[in-house]
Amino acid sequence: MAPTIEMQVIDLIRRSGLERGAHVREQWAADSLGLSRSPVRKALSALAELGLVTRQPNRGYFLNRSAAELAHVDLSAGDAVEDAYFRIGDDHLSGRFSGEFTTAEVCRRYGLTAREADRVLLRMEREDLIRRRPGRGWAFQHLLTTAEAHDQSYRFRMIVEPAAVLEPGFAVDAEKFALHREQQRALLHGDALLLPRGELFRVNAEFHEMVVGCAANAYLLDAVSRVNRVRRLVEYRHQTDRQRLVRQAREHLELLDLLEAGDREAASRFLRGHLDEVRAVKTRLPGTR
Repeated sequence: MAPTIEMQVIDLIRRSGLERGAHVREQWAADSLGLSRSPVRKALSALAELGLVTRQPNRGYFLNRSAAELAHVDLSAGDAVEDAYFRIGDDHLSGRFSGEFTTAEVCRRYGLTAREADRVLLRMEREDLIRRRPGRGWAFQHLLTTAEAHDQSYRFRMIVEPAAVLEPGFAVDAEKFALHREQQRALLHGDALLLPRGELFRVNAEFHEMVVGCAANAYLLDAVSRVNRVRRLVEYRHQTDRQRLVRQAREHLELLDLLEAGDREAASRFLRGHLDEVRAVKTRLPGTR
């Protein structure tokens, strides 16, 4: 899978060692990448939405992060292990690969060496996507694999999470709020594009778990954590819409504002609406707020 044009532009910026504030000219990027200006212009516009560049009228695009700050950019689309990880996930979600299997089967099916297959399977085990069978081989864990099940997970969260912020023991944890506010702001300023899909899922799942955890009710937190574990793989399919993640981060910041202002009733309503909107986008199933 070839990198997107956005990622090609970022890689070009890295290789060129540009500093923050540098002028990223369309023609320069197009010539360097061997492309026409039209796709480069679209890519720069997308990068502007994600906060990596700023468009100044009649002047063009200027870099908001230096090449050094872009060092952790996810350019692994062509990596065999990363590619196999998501191919296995897609095959499982599509019903093409299920049940029990061996490392050798993964090697044959996805064209991997034994070492590459071990890396993929160990990652999936760490993320609770698969488990070792007694004796030999692997098996998939219970995961969400259908739109209906994914919809139900969001409807469950629409019951639990808004109720959590209304719990009598709910209290804002200033230190955790500050940490998550910084993470969500970073998503607005480029991390929504730069972070790998797994890291994006972790940041947003932990945000919601942090909010529920402020209710000081271990049962509520355990319920949300369990749902997050089983929905991980199906959620990865939706991490490719990076612009939507920017909108989501803005809503997360708005939720923090409401909670810090002490308006928990409004925060509860906002959180339910936020989850319902994301549910509708990700499952494409109708519903009402």
